[in-house]
Amino acid sequence: MVGWASGAYELERDRCTRVDTAMTTSQATLDELRARAARLRIDCLRATAEAGSGHPTSCLSAADLVAALFFDVMRYDPNNPQHLGADRFVLSKGHAAPLLYAAWAEAGAFPVEHLLTLRRYDSDLEGHPTPRFAGTVGATGSLGQGLSIAAGVALSGKYIDRLPYRVYVLLGDGETAEGSVWEAAAFAAYHKLDNLVAIVDVNRLGQSQHTMYEWNLESYRSRFAAFGWRAVTIDGHDMGEIVDALHDAGAMTDQPVAIIAKTVKGKGVSFLENKDNWHGKPLKKGDELDRAVAEVLQANGKAVGAVRVRTPAGVVTAMTAASVPPIAAPGYKLGDEVATREAYGTALAKLGDVDPRVVVLDGDTKNSTFAERFLQAHPDHYFEGFIAEQNIISAGVGLSTCGKIPFVSSFAAFLSRGFDHIRMAAISRANLKLGGSHCGVSIGEDGPSQMGLEDLAMMRAVPGSMIFYPADAVAAERLVATAAAVSGIAYLRLSRPKTPVIYENTESFPIGGSKVVRSSDRDQITIIAAGVTLFEALRAYDRLKAAGVNVRVIDAYCVKPIDREGLLHAARATNNIVITVEDHFYDGGLGDAVLSALATARVSVHKLAVAVVSRSGKPAELMAAHGIDADAIVGKVRAIIEAGKR
Repeated sequence: MVGWASGAYELERDRCTRVDTAMTTSQATLDELRARAARLRIDCLRATAEAGSGHPTSCLSAADLVAALFFDVMRYDPNNPQHLGADRFVLSKGHAAPLLYAAWAEAGAFPVEHLLTLRRYDSDLEGHPTPRFAGTVGATGSLGQGLSIAAGVALSGKYIDRLPYRVYVLLGDGETAEGSVWEAAAFAAYHKLDNLVAIVDVNRLGQSQHTMYEWNLESYRSRFAAFGWRAVTIDGHDMGEIVDALHDAGAMTDQPVAIIAKTVKGKGVSFLENKDNWHGKPLKKGDELDRAVAEVLQANGKAVGAVRVRTPAGVVTAMTAASVPPIAAPGYKLGDEVATREAYGTALAKLGDVDPRVVVLDGDTKNSTFAERFLQAHPDHYFEGFIAEQNIISAGVGLSTCGKIPFVSSFAAFLSRGFDHIRMAAISRANLKLGGSHCGVSIGEDGPSQMGLEDLAMMRAVPGSMIFYPADAVAAERLVATAAAVSGIAYLRLSRPKTPVIYENTESFPIGGSKVVRSSDRDQITIIAAGVTLFEALRAYDRLKAAGVNVRVIDAYCVKPIDREGLLHAARATNNIVITVEDHFYDGGLGDAVLSALATARVSVHKLAVAVVSRSGKPAELMAAHGIDADAIVGKVRAIIEAGKR
């Protein structure tokens, strides 16, 4: 694509300043902006008609807002859409993607003709924005996530990089019914993100009916104001009001700004305006499309001059990707009792010592996940997210788009409520690290609502994800460092109980590996475990060995990608019999990862896992009750051997 650069950039911060002052916009400028909006409308109508699908009416309602942003307010470089000093635009109402693409084309980033490839398999102009299109900040379209992504970008600009850019996010009125929007609103106000501007396109119509509050602008304004925002209402088709509101937002300090814009869905085309049953329906090529284009041209079809773009200040230099420096080695003694969640916090603090890109967000669990150790060591790079897991996940996505390495932590059970945000993070190709503590029934008395028992299944389903499940403190520290060093989504499954250190401080834990912790040349069965169940397997090993039964024990610390070759080698050496034991529900966890790896290898796999909803109790009695303790493993081994004698 012509003039469309990719890659990362570094801004010389000391040469970059931004001063916004009250501006008086001339009538000629307003007229030109109206004409730009008309061109955007026409491009969206034509692109969706050519594609035979899309959401043109959602684009038409927001065209005036986007025209004002791109051609009067925002500072950006059409040739370098990822310029670190540029203002950012996040399209939270992702179904209006053609409008995003049309704005960049109008700015000269690529030929307008390319818009006609919308939604084609070979095009970067997808139905909803993804990073295949260089002007995308974060993948959206699953509604209610753009404000969180934008908040993460704003955090990076204000508190870490200290760059003068602003972040603008366009939301639909319908998506404000999503709770994650209000998680983000509270977060942004608490952190005083005065470089964040939310624009709500209140066009009254959703997909199947009118929105909750229709055109009651005060209902939206008062809600944002109650969350601590400076909130104003405007006519979203009055270009003068739009421009004034956006310029005023530039003078705000210590508060994010919400602009509530009354708009008309299908604006500019008489037979589409404020009409039901047009959501997600393109016009037909021919008379229908021609009629619509003619109406838009008649209203605002004035000639426009050359595009004027406010470019960002500062000098931009190419930035090469930097590897994460090694952290200080673990310092444990064999036999020390340390919870892996505690080692997680220690490793985070060490990472902060060597790499300023590391940022930590936690959901009010920092004294349980031990993320508080990072806070104590690096307070400027820690952001409290409170009990709002969806928001901190997507805020982490926003931070990752700014070149940061975000670690987001909470209880494993609570991260599951943010699964949609995690799957969208994968679509965003985010470099996101998740720490989930208190996994399994081994947490004990807190009971089933606090037990992360679905997390492995959840994270295994995410394309490209990596899952690390350390058994001891050495493995935990090493795997935290590994997660930071590798690009992509990495999940660290952390246990509540203290476990003994079994590995030397020099031990390494490569991605896709496993550890054979007990073996002999007479082993009859392989036992594969991870985390707390590894120690149950070791206890079972001792009892079986004393009884003359030899088994092999493997620590599958990397659940994804699983060590297929290592597991297969062990299975072949032990009569092709494997037992998996895990503190996770029966479906989708370690056992199924092993089954998937060995499915075509004619290996007999027996799974020990949690099969029913648990209850409060002591960790040991719960593991016994669910058949994942040493007694259960010994019993399973004996049953398999006995069955083989028949």
